[in-house]
Amino acid sequence: MIQLARQDQDIEHCFAVMRQLRPHLQADAFVATVRAQMAEGYQLAYLRDGDAVACVAGFRLQRTLIAGKSLYIDDLATDETIRSRGHGAAMMDWLRQLAVAEGCGEIHLDSGVQRHRAHRFYLNRNMDIVAHHFSELLKHD
Repeated sequence: MIQLARQDQDIEHCFAVMRQLRPHLQADAFVATVRAQMAEGYQLAYLRDGDAVACVAGFRLQRTLIAGKSLYIDDLATDETIRSRGHGAAMMDWLRQLAVAEGCGEIHLDSGVQRHRAHRFYLNRNMDIVAHHFSELLKHD
C-alpha cells in the first residue's frame, strides 16, 4: 500500500532508497531537507515490500502557464535490489490516479540523459519525451 510520509520516522525510512537516486544526500540532513521542501508543496510517497521501503516518489502539484494544473515528479526510485517487481509501475499508477483526482491535466518529470532504463520505463508507461531541460550552476561568492 502506498502512503504519504507525514512523520519524521516515515521520511527517515525513505532515505536508503532515495539515496540510490540521489547519492549526494546525507542521512543527518535528509529529514530537514524534505521538511523544507514540504513547506514549498513537496510530498513524499512510499511503498513497502514487507518491512522495507521498496519505492519512493517525491512530487508536487503545481500550476503553470504552459500546462495548467499538473503533477510534477521530482524523484522516483525503486530499491535497486528489487527492481522489476512492479513497484515502480504501482507508484506511477498511484501518482496518475492522484493527478486525476486532483484535477491535473498532465504529469511531468525530468530524467537524466544517462538513465536509459528509466527512459524505457517512462515510455512504456505512456509518457512522451516533449522537451529538453537546461540548467546552469550558479556560483555564490
